[in-house]
Amino acid sequence: MACRDFLKASRAAKAAGMDKDSFTVVHLDLASLDSVRQFVRNVRRLEMPIDVVVCNAAVYQPTAKEPSYTADGFEMSVGVNHLGHFLLARELLSDLQSSDYPSKRLIIVGSITGNTNTLAGNVPPKANLGDLRGLAGGLNGVGSSVMIDGGEFDGAKAYKDSKVCNMLTMQEFHRRYHEETGVTFASLYPGCIATTGLFREHIPLFRLLFPPFQKYITKGYVSEEEAGKRLAQVVSDPSLTKSGVYWSWNKNSASFENQLSEEASDADKAKKLWEISEKLVGLA
Repeated sequence: MACRDFLKASRAAKAAGMDKDSFTVVHLDLASLDSVRQFVRNVRRLEMPIDVVVCNAAVYQPTAKEPSYTADGFEMSVGVNHLGHFLLARELLSDLQSSDYPSKRLIIVGSITGNTNTLAGNVPPKANLGDLRGLAGGLNGVGSSVMIDGGEFDGAKAYKDSKVCNMLTMQEFHRRYHEETGVTFASLYPGCIATTGLFREHIPLFRLLFPPFQKYITKGYVSEEEAGKRLAQVVSDPSLTKSGVYWSWNKNSASFENQLSEEASDADKAKKLWEISEKLVGLA
């Protein structure tokens, strides 16, 4: 388990009934590219096969008036949710490729809020990466915007933009590496986990009203346990090996495979995002 806090991770594993010999906690802070690289070195020292990688970390700062930054100077939401995961996935790809596991997978948890062809995705501020000028400038507010599209800082939009990046990145991984490596690359939206700590920086009234609103009005609510089961399904179900797709539980769809918005499925934008991200994390 890649975690920032050893004690919290161990407590969570114990609460889930996991035997202490069945897991290993390795420190990882996705707000630091050096931490990502050190994590990869530490994992390799364990000499354990890497069969599946699940990227699940997220920063959401919807009420922030000013941006905060990663150790490398990137706006925090995109720095953690996209760039930290991008470097991690790139570094672990060769380890995944060398695994003998018959169904190797790289999965990232996305969000419906970044998919503007949905009702939730059309709640302002809407995700929009523009021409990526802010990302190309480094998202550092020094001579460039902290927002991917070059606009004014908005914490809620920064999170949604990062989720579009997640979905574009998995499609570009698929285009570049699926045929060569046999790894399945996919993103998923497991449903609205309205009680998760993701919302801890929102206002108290929102945290109070959001769960019942999702339960009784939108009907989009899922528990953390149910969301975990859905993630496990995407990780291990033999029928969900299609690569380059976005899985979500849509009551109006006969399939788990769901349609991405025009921006989140833009192949040219995915390629450009990949190339800029490579430069920012030191891979190009």
